[in-house]
Amino acid sequence: MPLLEVTDARLARQFITLPARLHGAVPQYINPLENEVEVVFDPAKNPRFTNGEAARWVLTDAAGTVIGRVAAFLNRDAVDVQNSDLPTGGLGFFECIDDQSAANQLLDAGRKWLAARGMQAMDGPINFGERDRFWGLLIDGFDRAPNYGMFWHPPYYQALFEQYGFQLYFKQYTCYRTTAAPLHPSFAKKAEASAAEFRFAHAHKADAEKLAQDFHHVYNLAWAKHTGVKLMTLAQARDIVREMKPVVDERLLWFAYHGTEPVAFFISLPELNQIFRHVGRRLNLWGKLRFVWQQWRFMQRSDKRLFGIIYGVVPEYQGKGVDAAMLVYARQAFIDAGYADIEMNWIGDFNPRMLVTTRSIGASIVKTHATYRYQFDRERPFERMPIIR
Repeated sequence: MPLLEVTDARLARQFITLPARLHGAVPQYINPLENEVEVVFDPAKNPRFTNGEAARWVLTDAAGTVIGRVAAFLNRDAVDVQNSDLPTGGLGFFECIDDQSAANQLLDAGRKWLAARGMQAMDGPINFGERDRFWGLLIDGFDRAPNYGMFWHPPYYQALFEQYGFQLYFKQYTCYRTTAAPLHPSFAKKAEASAAEFRFAHAHKADAEKLAQDFHHVYNLAWAKHTGVKLMTLAQARDIVREMKPVVDERLLWFAYHGTEPVAFFISLPELNQIFRHVGRRLNLWGKLRFVWQQWRFMQRSDKRLFGIIYGVVPEYQGKGVDAAMLVYARQAFIDAGYADIEMNWIGDFNPRMLVTTRSIGASIVKTHATYRYQFDRERPFERMPIIR
């Protein structure tokens, strides 16, 4: 089976279109926007190429039909790559027919490419970018459509990875609840007790600068201490707000304030795949016009789904009930805005505190992805992702 490195536009197009050809008949499947996958491999648009590199391959059968694909990448600024004890690169965008020998050829290509660059392990399937998209292999929840920015995978992919020798590095849980489901009575009590000390409000997208500054402040205090998470600059926060603006519903952007200081947030977006599944695979001019129309139709519905992106509390205010109180106000706003369901962006099993919080609001796990690690030295003891304490 010929393995071809993607070096021209024809092969790049075959790389992009393979998932739809493999899975397009599956009712749950929603194709990621092809433009957004292409950006990952565009040095002019993906800043990780500043100190990194990537390679892609497609695998064909004897007739020349593409039956698999994979990418390998190296971000030299990443914590795992800089780990002198076990420098670890990335492998992702894997798609393949149900054939172990075909999968082995693809995975071998990524392993050899990374080993030639000094890596001793590879994580996959992951993204040459942030963890919020194209990250992890679906291993449970095949009956549900993927959320925006995530792939749907068939069940046999798990066996292809594990039979090759990948080991589970961490699980990623996507949780769900209806907005109408009541919160525990203790939440209302915490909201009442917090009313005099804290203020709760959703953001206003017309004031993009305040939104960026508030998000930047809470994010850096609540999240930047975690492994693999770097401090965010205010310029980066402004970029995020600008990119979100076309799709944001300000009623889903909730903050808690102590005086004038933002101390907690719960940031959500409309679940965009409910819109994009009616738009098509490319966001060209016609796709953008269809998106505007489908977005308008979506916003008229009373059964919308929202997607919880990120949640955080400044450490000084953790354990004081401010997050529970914020969720009381947010939940009512979601209901009033016509959102019936909420799915929350994946939470790693290395973050037990966040999983406890999720369970406390009555959410249950509906999808599980896995991030695997393959160590090139097969005799070396394997260690899973460290637990956040």
